[in-house]
Amino acid sequence: MEKLMIAGGYPLKGTVRISGAKNSAVALIPATILAESTVTIEGIPDISDVQILKGLLEEVGGSVEFKDGNMTVDPSSMISMPLPNGKVKKLRASYYLMGAMLGRFKKAVIGLPGGCHLGPRPIDQHIKGFEALGARVTNEQGAIYLRADELRGARIYLDVVSVGATINIMLAAVRAKGRTIIENAAKEPEIIDVATLLTNMGAKIKGAGTDVIRIDGVDELHGCQHTIIPDRIEAGTYLILGASVGEGLLIDNIIPQHLESLIAKLREMGAHIEAGDDQVFVGKSESLKAVDIKTLVYPGFPTDLQQPFTSLLTRAEGTSMVTDTIYGARFKHIDELRRMNANIKVEGRSAIINGQAQLQGAKVKASDLRAGAALVIAGLMAEGITEVTGLEHIDRGYSELVEKLQGLGATIWREALTKEEIEQIKNA
Repeated sequence: MEKLMIAGGYPLKGTVRISGAKNSAVALIPATILAESTVTIEGIPDISDVQILKGLLEEVGGSVEFKDGNMTVDPSSMISMPLPNGKVKKLRASYYLMGAMLGRFKKAVIGLPGGCHLGPRPIDQHIKGFEALGARVTNEQGAIYLRADELRGARIYLDVVSVGATINIMLAAVRAKGRTIIENAAKEPEIIDVATLLTNMGAKIKGAGTDVIRIDGVDELHGCQHTIIPDRIEAGTYLILGASVGEGLLIDNIIPQHLESLIAKLREMGAHIEAGDDQVFVGKSESLKAVDIKTLVYPGFPTDLQQPFTSLLTRAEGTSMVTDTIYGARFKHIDELRRMNANIKVEGRSAIINGQAQLQGAKVKASDLRAGAALVIAGLMAEGITEVTGLEHIDRGYSELVEKLQGLGATIWREALTKEEIEQIKNA
């Protein structure tokens, strides 16, 4: 086990290249199950979630090669092997195996998903969609059993706008008989990315990126080559980093349109931002003023950037309010920021931040992926040394984080935890 050591107070400058989208990769990789021949996806980030999914595809008989960001999957020998626990428990996105295996094999046994603990995130909308397509779904001994004699297209209205349910129903529906219509669908760029891959494989999908998606089922899907979109959340994290401690940061391999809500808020704070076609430059911010944000489904402010943005707001002049309408429990980073001298209080689904606090280095723990990013940003802003544990969360979503930050001038490194520190974490 390791901890992250950060010496704060050093300005960052230079160019950072954004990796492929984590939230696309975790759906694109299971989608390869639906093909009858080899699929190659370029630009896959080297993160722990990807390595877990690679192992899961190999468990069901797939041949997977992952090198230099390119993943090649030969699904021709895959079988519908039950995956009741083990690796499935380690990431939330393992639920995409349900839709993919149901679509191809008409049956699946998948353990209940793991991942970050952000309060209740039920998969009832996924199950509603599968049942509408003709599957029988049961929960047996902590695993979801899906069985169907055949899948038939259906009209499915999602009661809640859900990225996971939208993608999962798409995966199951592309090989169903007839037309499926998903209403109140999520519109995130990652959904378009998955639909593009499926279309390249021979699926017939219209409307991805709107709130109504139409899918005409096909009997068979073939292999293809696909390039993943850039990670808008990683890009947003570096934009926030540039506004907090940057002295001229160029973020490369980015789609600015995917981050319009964040860019608008940064400009409202007084940050200097120049957006190009696939790059964004963040100039040095002399002074920043407080703003309020409310997380919303895309194209609103992303819940995945709420925590990193909270760290930035500790620098701003005035009082800010952050309201998370997506995950009300996504404030576990606040106690850790308080350890670093942040002046923040939580009231229900909102955090109230009194800015211009001089953060101090401290020993803190990442409780989830984006909380980890928030603590890294805070550590780079703080005086002294910050120690961050819980790196297994950060490694799920940020590829080569230490190397990228060192390339920008950060004093940051990993250290092995002592036996005493490991015991303290286990007993906490």
